[in-house]
Amino acid sequence: MISYLKGILTDVNSLGGHRVLITLDVNHVGYDLQVTARLRPDLPPIGELVQVFSHLQLREDQMILFGFPSRAERDLFRRLVSVSGIGPQMAMALLDTLGFQELIQAVVSGNTRLLSRTPGVGKKTAERIVLDLKETLAEWRHQSGLELPPGGGPIATVAEEVEITLLALGYSSGEIVTALQAVGQQTTLAKTEDPDAWVREAIAWLSR
Repeated sequence: MISYLKGILTDVNSLGGHRVLITLDVNHVGYDLQVTARLRPDLPPIGELVQVFSHLQLREDQMILFGFPSRAERDLFRRLVSVSGIGPQMAMALLDTLGFQELIQAVVSGNTRLLSRTPGVGKKTAERIVLDLKETLAEWRHQSGLELPPGGGPIATVAEEVEITLLALGYSSGEIVTALQAVGQQTTLAKTEDPDAWVREAIAWLSR
């Protein structure tokens, strides 16, 4: 119904957790949109122009506009809420916890442990997301040109062990995914299934 809104950013308020409410003045009409906390640092200063892609959620007692920095992220949100048991708030929490690319990669690789780090997402819910979306997201990512570079990380069975080790060392999910994609460009490393080798190279990259 409302594909996107382009207007002056007039207000930004934290709603707690992963939720942030922004207000846009579009031709002298104020629109409230809920966005992820992850988006907040990328917003322009108050008083400047911003474009936000939107999804209107209708409920019996209210209407909520959800905002996204890109059409692709909004489309991913819509795919998430199509899964049984995944409401809009849980979909936003997934996007906020993992980020756009990391979330797609987690689903496509079947990494339920990574998905389960999102508040409110248990093992069964993560498995349902993978079961329902793995193939369609892999195809959509390819068609949309969102593929990761070749050798963008270890295979799924190795990735889970590597991520657990790096998380235990205090690194965040975002740091881990970025590091694995970066060091995965090494030809020799990309061909190995040795978790220790991936951990060593990731730590070296993160320590630069």
